[in-house]
Amino acid sequence: MATDTMRAVQKPSAAPGAKLITAPIPQPKRDEVLIRVRAATICGTDLHIYKWDPWAQSRFKAPMIFGHELAGDVVEVGSDVTMVKVGDFVSAETHIVCGYCYQCRTGAAHICRNVEIIGVDRPGCFAEYIAVPAVNVWRNDPSMPPALAAAQEPFGNAVHTALATNLTTRNVLVTGCGPIGLFAVGIAHAAGAKQIFATDINPKRLEMARTMGATHALDSRDDVVHHVLAATDGEGVDVLLEMSGHPSAIDQGFRSLRYGGFASLLGLPPNGLPDFDLANHVVFKGATVYGVSGRKMFETWYQTQALVAGNKVDLRPIITHHLPLEEFETAFELMLRGEAAKVALYPHGLDGAW
Repeated sequence: MATDTMRAVQKPSAAPGAKLITAPIPQPKRDEVLIRVRAATICGTDLHIYKWDPWAQSRFKAPMIFGHELAGDVVEVGSDVTMVKVGDFVSAETHIVCGYCYQCRTGAAHICRNVEIIGVDRPGCFAEYIAVPAVNVWRNDPSMPPALAAAQEPFGNAVHTALATNLTTRNVLVTGCGPIGLFAVGIAHAAGAKQIFATDINPKRLEMARTMGATHALDSRDDVVHHVLAATDGEGVDVLLEMSGHPSAIDQGFRSLRYGGFASLLGLPPNGLPDFDLANHVVFKGATVYGVSGRKMFETWYQTQALVAGNKVDLRPIITHHLPLEEFETAFELMLRGEAAKVALYPHGLDGAW
């Protein structure tokens, strides 16, 4: 390296906000690679950390660099690394797993009991460089735009949620049109869903849902259940993809689900669901409920690659803003005000943006 320091965005203390700092460039361990970050996209988790809400206060230990959705070039490899080489253009699976717990040993590493998350439990990617375990690296086509390559990580959450069951020729409801909900709309469209209902309260996001393939973009403050039942001959949707975590949206989703339907849940209710009608929503309906945590390692990444690199789902409409790293405060404010869906930050300038 020409220099041993880099610019990075750090959560400096247990308080709202973040700070641009100069930090040492990390040195990769024997099983790690050093990545020169081309693009890093902002996630809902990063917003929690930036706002310093109760979840962040209970989970994140400042001071630390955060951010976890990245794409960049490998510039150094550890002595034990053989499957990744300098010059590879890569993204990263952000869950670092132990490899020896029951879940890891039985094919469920995505719910490892000892998981560490990049940008939450160890330094993240809102920086010019990051070191990650080589086993977590995902190689990309060199021609892929870096923002798309970085967004594969959150897109993988939507892939895991949506493809937990068959969507082809089925009626699908997506509750919550944040970036991952919008991704899910695109996946349902690519999978050949019959009708795709999408709900939110933000008109801009509902319009983006239409762009991604929603056949019905509904304000969740309206009578969503009536609309769904009217459009499905009174049956309800076959599949619920719950992305919002909002109690009223979850209730709407389950009331819109047909008897014997499938519900795939990714959204996180901030205070639980004390009024959730388990008997009528799940038990008497004979509903199948699937909880989603992260991406299956690495099945989801292969599915993601097929959808994104294969041009089955276009993520570009959802990555609405491209900013240099030093404008991170503008990026967070745009997202907090609901004026941006997904924002890409560029630590080395905007040359790689489309």
